[in-house]
Amino acid sequence: MEVFFIRKNVLSMNEDIRDREVRLIDSDGTMLGVMPSKDAQKLAISKNLDLVKIVPNVVPPVCKIMDYGKSMFEQAKKEKEAKKNQKVVSLKEVRVSAQIEEHDFDFKVKNAYKFLQDGYKVKVSIRFRGREMRYTITGKEVLVKFADAVIDVGIVEKPPKLEGKTMMMILNPKK
Repeated sequence: MEVFFIRKNVLSMNEDIRDREVRLIDSDGTMLGVMPSKDAQKLAISKNLDLVKIVPNVVPPVCKIMDYGKSMFEQAKKEKEAKKNQKVVSLKEVRVSAQIEEHDFDFKVKNAYKFLQDGYKVKVSIRFRGREMRYTITGKEVLVKFADAVIDVGIVEKPPKLEGKTMMMILNPKK
């Protein structure tokens, strides 16, 4: 049984380039034109650098003379920096029911209020069971009332919407 591995984001370089002709870019970015790949490899070796195929799916493929290890290090560094600057938005969920009592409603609002102040998105949902599906209007009224209760710290991103047996609404924190 043979096992095949698919290489991802790995560029062909030096002797792995089997094309007859390549379009060559020098290490400083100047276009050297189309030339045989053997000549391009000799030119790269004379500069103590690597010949790397950067655009393989054109005819002739585009190759660049560069330090492969250094370029891979720079690329990994850029990806790490981009990942560090990403903002992760967490979503907190508050579940209520269509026939919620006033004290329970106030308690859930207080929790959502705290989540919104901490910068979290809040998903407010109502699950309808059995015959409760007839009273979805009541559920929508509860969600609208909930949005009004947290209006000073949150804004409605997605208004109340019924999806299957669940009605939900998403609130964003105010900036």
